[in-house]
Amino acid sequence: MAPPKILFCGDVFGRLNQLFKRVSSVNKSAGPFDALLCVGQFFPDFPDQLEEFNEYIEDRSKIPIPTYFIGDYGVGAPKTLSAASKDPMNQGFKMDGLKVCENLYWLRGSGKFTLHGLSVAYLSGRQSASAQQFGTYSQDDVDSLRALAEEPGLVDIFLTNEWPSGITNRATASDVPSVILDSSGGDSTVSELVAEIKPRYHIAGTMGVFYAREPYINVDAVHVTRFFGLAPVGNKDKQFMHAISPTPASTMSTSELCTKPQNATLSPYIVVDKASPTDGATKRPDDSDSQYWRYDVSRKRQKHGDSDGDKLCFKYVSSGSCPRGEKCHFRHDADAREQSLRGVCFDFLNKGQCERGPDCNFKHSFQEDGEGFPSRRSGSATGSSNRSKECWFCLSSPSVESHLITTIGEHYYCALAKGPLVQDHMLIVPVEHSPNTFSLPSECEKELSRYQSSLKAYFKSQGKEVVFFEWVSKKATHANLQAVPIPSSRASSAEDIFNLAAKKLGFKFSTIKNSEGRKMLRMHFDRNFGLFYVEVPGGTILSHGIEENEKFPAQFGREVMAGLLNIADKADWRNSQLSKDEETKMAEGFKSRFKEYDPNS
Repeated sequence: MAPPKILFCGDVFGRLNQLFKRVSSVNKSAGPFDALLCVGQFFPDFPDQLEEFNEYIEDRSKIPIPTYFIGDYGVGAPKTLSAASKDPMNQGFKMDGLKVCENLYWLRGSGKFTLHGLSVAYLSGRQSASAQQFGTYSQDDVDSLRALAEEPGLVDIFLTNEWPSGITNRATASDVPSVILDSSGGDSTVSELVAEIKPRYHIAGTMGVFYAREPYINVDAVHVTRFFGLAPVGNKDKQFMHAISPTPASTMSTSELCTKPQNATLSPYIVVDKASPTDGATKRPDDSDSQYWRYDVSRKRQKHGDSDGDKLCFKYVSSGSCPRGEKCHFRHDADAREQSLRGVCFDFLNKGQCERGPDCNFKHSFQEDGEGFPSRRSGSATGSSNRSKECWFCLSSPSVESHLITTIGEHYYCALAKGPLVQDHMLIVPVEHSPNTFSLPSECEKELSRYQSSLKAYFKSQGKEVVFFEWVSKKATHANLQAVPIPSSRASSAEDIFNLAAKKLGFKFSTIKNSEGRKMLRMHFDRNFGLFYVEVPGGTILSHGIEENEKFPAQFGREVMAGLLNIADKADWRNSQLSKDEETKMAEGFKSRFKEYDPNS
């Protein structure tokens, strides 16, 4: 099978007529091409260019081949992208692009997807000190890409808007455009990411010139990376497109990947140890050199016994699991995971400091006073009493946030969720220190069922339905069943969007469509495996057993619900944090409204 043929383009600036005229011409003479990937600003600079741009967005003019863009800024971007975000077809996990119109897709935030066999990663937007809904990337976007870098398999193509700082280091000076001879320009965060991801091709825009750097040799990898900086549409040299036809790395042999061109250089992201010039040694810059990265990626493969084996595993700290398990060379620290859930900066946890200082959006001190999300903290080996003292959900614990509790029964209690997705986002929590709701005695099921029925009746009186979900992790110590209300108009979409999200992650839910669904789950529950299940309006239960080394997002249920409710920004609980006074007011309001439905009244 022939390898895919891909076109790349620099900043479009809304000049879609000129762009697609060239694409059609190239496609006719050298195609057919499978896709066009655009980097740099995609939207116009001026309002008077919107008429031409909207001809395509409103489907009055046709886009010749599937086109993907990451430059989500410029005139008209907020209106166009807001509409795309709200489209029901774009809800859930859409790492392969939100459809804007026929053949046009917005790669939002950051992610990785497969395009005609090629692994494509991307970082949308630009770096900015001010948080904006469109056009800038967030720390979460960066952290997600760092987690992807930990996963097995090579990335074929990495798309960024900004050039990486230092890209011209070790390059042949005569090949470098005069406007970028100063290697200090560019985005240092992109440098960090590309050094970790190690893509085979890195494509960027925004600098206004075309530049094809010599391939460079990656640290701790057998393959080389090729960087292409692309010029904007309409430049005087009329050179704004580039074409490649790469064989997907997943189908290549090791010997093919190891092939290095004669003009390959060392990586531009390492510095030569000038104290020992004869031995060819290389080293990383000091942590104080902000041009590079925040933690030392060159040592990722050192074993625990080595001098740097005490570094934290970013994948574990950020998601609660790591696909490498015991084979991971980094530390899986439950306390660091808990601190991360409370909003503490990963670099602060890993290195004791963060070079971003006041510009960092995360906390630079340990949080011990109940701040952040109530995490499922791992217990002490000295027994259940110590675990209960440390657990955020145990009623006997000094750490429990009692102002969130709305009603208490014999076996379960109800509490307002920390960082709620919506008003009345509730948790049903076992009174007993139990890792999941299936581990409790069978007589507890009746009370759980009463709570669920009461919540259903309460929300129905408001014209709403409710979705219940629980993530059963082997590492969890205290269960919670989440209850999220949704408008009745969205109820019929809930099952579809969970199935769509599962498909994006590569699995398929098992479906139980009868009133004994939870009883069946309980009968077949295997403590040796994890489990995610969700009960959608109408009573259908979708479940997925999680293998030991399976990569399953800890916040999967919340993220899907955020998509269903068109509140993607709240997929991260930290974007929904309330003050204690606000939480207390919300909890008291729920208690008052729920009183007539409360099974404990």
